Amino acid sequence: MAIRVLIADDQEMVRTGFRMIVDSQPDMEVVGEAADGAEAVALARRLRPDVCLLDIRMPRMDGLEATRELAGPGAPDPPRIVIVTTFDMDEYVYGALRGGAAGFLLKDSGPALLVEAVRAAASGGSLVSPSITVRLLEHLSRPVARPAAPREPLTDRELDVVKLVARGRTNEEIAGELFVSLSTVKTHLGSVNRKLGTRNRVATAAWAWESGLVP
Repeated sequence: MAIRVLIADDQEMVRTGFRMIVDSQPDMEVVGEAADGAEAVALARRLRPDVCLLDIRMPRMDGLEATRELAGPGAPDPPRIVIVTTFDMDEYVYGALRGGAAGFLLKDSGPALLVEAVRAAASGGSLVSPSITVRLLEHLSRPVARPAAPREPLTDRELDVVKLVARGRTNEEIAGELFVSLSTVKTHLGSVNRKLGTRNRVATAAWAWESGLVP
């Protein structure tokens, strides 16, 4: 089945460009467009897309608030959110990823990276623009306040999975390194997300870095 994509941007030219890129892929289709965040939230709840591409600065409701509404803690059956913006600002990056986004791209990243981000999000992964990833890791390597403790202690195997997620491993690579099945990795990640209160791999990786699990 095709990956169903919703596009939200206040510029019609940008929406048209994204639609052309997405619809040109054999495994994707655009199911809706929105010109502001409030419309994006309403459409996403009605159309149930697999992935939402959201700009940050939009009328009525910005992309960060829309992300929290759709994919934040307590959101039922959340879609996968990828922020695509021209604004390369740390507070936007952290706000989006903490709010539940599965990816963060700059609009000048190019069509190939956009397509890759949609596929990664749809399959449960995350993709962040390379330049932002470097800065994010630099930020997380600095001394920071200890993150909140898990709701329940993580098992040794769950900690192994978290460490590998923080090192950028895919589910398939984690399964290979730990000699377990792919479904077992997904089960561990589901348990980790529940215990940590995280929504995506980036938030889980951030917790691992801030906790000192990854040197």
